[in-house]
Amino acid sequence: MKTVIIFAFLLLSVSFLNAQDTLKNAQDSLKARNDTIKTKNDTVNRAKGNDDKQLDKIKEVKIKNLSDSINNEPVKSDLVDTTKQNKYGDLLEDDPLYNKKYPLWIPAVEVFGINTLLNIMDRYALKLDFANVDFTTWKRTISAGWPWGPGWMWDQDRFANNFISHPYTGSLYFNAARSSGYNFLLSATFAMGGSYMWKIFGEKGTPEREDPINTTSTGIFLGEILYRLSSNVLDDRTRGGDRVFREIAAALIDPIRGFNRLVQGKTFRRTNREVYEKEPVNVSLYSGIRKLDDDAHNIFGNGTYSWMINAQLDYGNPFEIRVRKPYDFFKFRVDANFNVGRKWLDNVNGYGILFGKNMHLGKMALLIGGFQYYDYCDNTTFELGSLGFGGGVVSKLPLSKTSNLYTSIHLAIVPFAGSSRRAGPDLSQVRDYNYGSGLEARFESTVNLSKYATATMIYYFYGIRSTFDGPAGDNFMHIVRPRITVRLFKYLSIGVEDYMYFNDRYESGLPTLHVVKTEQKIFLLIFLEDKQRRGYYN
Repeated sequence: MKTVIIFAFLLLSVSFLNAQDTLKNAQDSLKARNDTIKTKNDTVNRAKGNDDKQLDKIKEVKIKNLSDSINNEPVKSDLVDTTKQNKYGDLLEDDPLYNKKYPLWIPAVEVFGINTLLNIMDRYALKLDFANVDFTTWKRTISAGWPWGPGWMWDQDRFANNFISHPYTGSLYFNAARSSGYNFLLSATFAMGGSYMWKIFGEKGTPEREDPINTTSTGIFLGEILYRLSSNVLDDRTRGGDRVFREIAAALIDPIRGFNRLVQGKTFRRTNREVYEKEPVNVSLYSGIRKLDDDAHNIFGNGTYSWMINAQLDYGNPFEIRVRKPYDFFKFRVDANFNVGRKWLDNVNGYGILFGKNMHLGKMALLIGGFQYYDYCDNTTFELGSLGFGGGVVSKLPLSKTSNLYTSIHLAIVPFAGSSRRAGPDLSQVRDYNYGSGLEARFESTVNLSKYATATMIYYFYGIRSTFDGPAGDNFMHIVRPRITVRLFKYLSIGVEDYMYFNDRYESGLPTLHVVKTEQKIFLLIFLEDKQRRGYYN
């Protein structure tokens, strides 16, 4: 059930972002630091008709001064303060005047409240024995020491619980602080503290060291993504039905932020200027038929069919020359397959920049930096959950006035991962995977032939050694995903994708296991391009 709720939030975020994008372009002011709507005594002009006329005028000026130019890259305007705004006129930081930093005890109490509510739900609604805590259990869990000590053990929960549910809870801890005015780094400490608090006071058994690792690291990843997406939806200048829609959408994307906005008085507040950091977002929605082959050597042979729906978000322009900070550029993708049983949330993956630098090499635009990576694959073929940190290069090479080649190459260390055992995966509620560490590599390349077609090649490699818990051995996984799309109408394309999975498992004392699986997808693609971000399609 928790996994279902999480995925619903992610899909809703995609839909709401699309609607928000249309409304946003008509209402953003050209300068975030100066409002052009006339006010009296610093109060909101209540004449809605006058507001609308001025907002329309703002839009006309913005389009004129920030229109697309060579290679579809927006030109900078003299009216944009690049120390406070990106090239599109959006804020680089939340306005501190309207997003003050609340006392530390407030997010700390909220983290305590999140854990209390989770324990109550597990204990009284779900009747789970591990939630029956008291002073006696707390004494025992406290005496277990630190997670790396012998008093802790490795988690035995099923895969989705450890690699989706726990990270989502970590995002709630993170956003308790983020939505209270704290920055990325300080908010990360709340994800860590909330996870540790839960293992000591929320469960009565031997504390499990996997949870603080996944809940903290991946919780930070999901937390910052959800916070930024909700910022793109929110606009405190709006009112009426538009405002209600935005507040509900933002609360679904980031529930803790929605709660904080209510208690902080921001839900009904109306400002006369933009007050949230924003970046342009492209949204790709896929839906169609997936066939999983029974025989990997005959892709046109027998197989099982299912309906699939995918969503991909591309946030920020990686080629804008600017000072980089965490997650002002990220990619995030969710794949779901239905009519396949419990393992319907097939794939969740993405990466976000932590630090970096933009440069040019001839005509090629580059972003070089350090990234955080997250991968979750859970299907009847294999299980893989990994968190990674490493370096990457994202490039754009103009091929003509309307065609570009986009490429990204990444190499990362995987400090922690879970991967399928020889006998797994299965549909049981117990652990059927090993804990380990290793390396990962990513290659993604897309060429767009004007607006008529795209060809994409994706290759992922994971080398995971069972270093922490499970039978000793190495697991080498290769995923190859070629894809072609052809445009039918303005926003609609038809596409095909082939998915090839190769896995070599070397376990001590056992013969080498080679697994090959293939599947095909045919789908309709709706590409919702942010007008400001035109020219970056990947």
